[in-house]
Amino acid sequence: MPHLNISSDKAELDVPAIHHFLSTQSTWAIGIPLATVQRAIEHSLCVGGYIDGRQMAFARVVSDYATFAYLVDVYVLEEYRGRGYSKRLMEAVMEHPDLQGLRRFMLATSTAHDLYGRYGFTAPLRPGTLMERYFPDIYQR
Repeated sequence: MPHLNISSDKAELDVPAIHHFLSTQSTWAIGIPLATVQRAIEHSLCVGGYIDGRQMAFARVVSDYATFAYLVDVYVLEEYRGRGYSKRLMEAVMEHPDLQGLRRFMLATSTAHDLYGRYGFTAPLRPGTLMERYFPDIYQR
């Protein structure tokens, strides 16, 4: 299995490739503009996964780095799935020094409950306390 390099250095990110995946292949950000992806990356902690210099995985965390974090935009390119790379990516996110000691770490997923469950994520213990404003098709308008 090829060696996976993981980095949180934003200078290493292949932003056009991230945009391509999110805007054409994700289930959550179809049609997202490049400028929106660039702004999101600028204001987030990002983790990239690389094999032979090619970015094949990505995760982004929005956080105040003190009490709260929200995990978003996690993916592994389809041709690399099933090899444990998502676990390595998640380990890097969960072990990142800036994300330790948080009171709440959240995410939303419709497909990867088993993966995230390995890292302590569960359904909300008090779902009645959570609210949201959600516009799922905002990039397609």
